[in-house]
Amino acid sequence: MSASFSIQDHNRTLPPQLDVPPRLLLGPGPSNVHPRVLSALSLPAVGHLDPYFLQVMDEIQGLLRYTWQTDNPLTLAVSGTGSAAMEATLANGVEPGDVVLVGVMGYFGHRLVDMASRYGADVRKLMKPWGEAFSLEELREGLETHRPAILALVHAETSTGVRQPLEGVGQLCRDYNCLLLVDTVTSLGGVPIFLDQWGVDLAYSCSQKGLGCPPGASPFTMSPRAVEKLENRSTPVKNWYLDMTLLTKYWGEQRVYHHTAPINMYYALREALQLVAEEGLKNRWQRHLDTAQLLWKGLEEMGLVCHVKEDYRLPTLTTVRVPEGVDAKAVAQTLMKEYNLEIGLGLGELAGKVWRVGLMGYNSRRENVVLLLEALKQVLG
Repeated sequence: MSASFSIQDHNRTLPPQLDVPPRLLLGPGPSNVHPRVLSALSLPAVGHLDPYFLQVMDEIQGLLRYTWQTDNPLTLAVSGTGSAAMEATLANGVEPGDVVLVGVMGYFGHRLVDMASRYGADVRKLMKPWGEAFSLEELREGLETHRPAILALVHAETSTGVRQPLEGVGQLCRDYNCLLLVDTVTSLGGVPIFLDQWGVDLAYSCSQKGLGCPPGASPFTMSPRAVEKLENRSTPVKNWYLDMTLLTKYWGEQRVYHHTAPINMYYALREALQLVAEEGLKNRWQRHLDTAQLLWKGLEEMGLVCHVKEDYRLPTLTTVRVPEGVDAKAVAQTLMKEYNLEIGLGLGELAGKVWRVGLMGYNSRRENVVLLLEALKQVLG
């Protein structure tokens, strides 16, 4: 005798067909996606162990090494957003009791502190006002005082628009026998990065900012020094999904199944990285700087002030101080409603005090700057 079940009919309450508004995304991310990348998303899926897909994985690794300027064999894309790649660096790099020194100069420095503590690290903090960067001497003093196993820095602090200089930091870390971990979420693909020359040991990024790809497949890399620490762990990596001792068997020659990769997202990431290579890193970095300088000049002509001095200002993400008496959120809402244009609001200590304007990847174009400046003029009156 078969059981009888009652099926509820939800047809009358189905939502309408998707009708996504055509937003211009000039906030801190995601940015708009290049048409070629969107086209790659629609290609037919193959199996995650299909020879064609394995070739795509190899191409992603090679293109990531170029974009990051590294020869690290362990370079791959994590199946997840940038926060997953961020956590992967800590899950694989940190053992319980390790001293981890984090340079906190914004919101994402605090996130590194939170994540590292969850993996049992003895977390120490170097603090800097939101809008400033650390000097080499300040980092040296921190290393001398705390003697960490890992120094973690945010290269491009998305909450403040600060670019942290990294020249000389890697050598400093070697002098103190520690690994250098760097967040390149808002710099990869838009700001000069030289991982090997700078001596970076662990780095991560995302797909939806400077690379101009949807979120969901995130760059990750470990230097041979970091891999040696991983291989000599006395405890297993605490995160199975992000365990590089397992993932390298899938991304490496063994091709051992680990999880079902997001096939079409990897197509998109591969195409986005291919666009970086076709443009050339020097040309791409210069395009982002030229577009940002056009924005900075226009803001200045309007009487608006950037939060970060130009020496440390990110070309990919500009923080603009909200004039006294202006409602930051109301301006952003009006830009969205009347111009289909998104800018970001401040986070943490800068909430209500700045707008965050992103000019990243496909969106780093002169016409977008002109549109934004004209819309701001209209909204601010």
